[in-house]
Amino acid sequence: METIIIQDTDQDILDILYTALELEGFRVYGLNSCGEDFIELIGMARPHVVMMDYRLSGENCIRACREIKARYPHLPVLALSCNSNINEVYSRSGFDGYIEKPFELDQLYGILRKYIPQQDNTL
Repeated sequence: METIIIQDTDQDILDILYTALELEGFRVYGLNSCGEDFIELIGMARPHVVMMDYRLSGENCIRACREIKARYPHLPVLALSCNSNINEVYSRSGFDGYIEKPFELDQLYGILRKYIPQQDNTL
């Protein structure tokens, strides 16, 4: 089972993402902050993808992304944002990709599948 960690400061968005991703078959962990417990959870849960709220200037989020990339350089980290320029700043900030808020669930699943390829179980 693929694992995703979500960090979002908006509890409603966190709840929606948690439910939508669980229904799609993911194991999901959600947190409101990106402090030390967030980094520790990544080490314990060993997620396939991390999604982080890129709020306003995104300074805390950028710092956490850089720390994640320093410890786990191959772990995809995606920015969640309603910032109008997220498509221009996500890679400069160290993120592998972004998901614009608001988003359609099919769009969300499609973006995640770019970073978590589905396994072919046919022999």
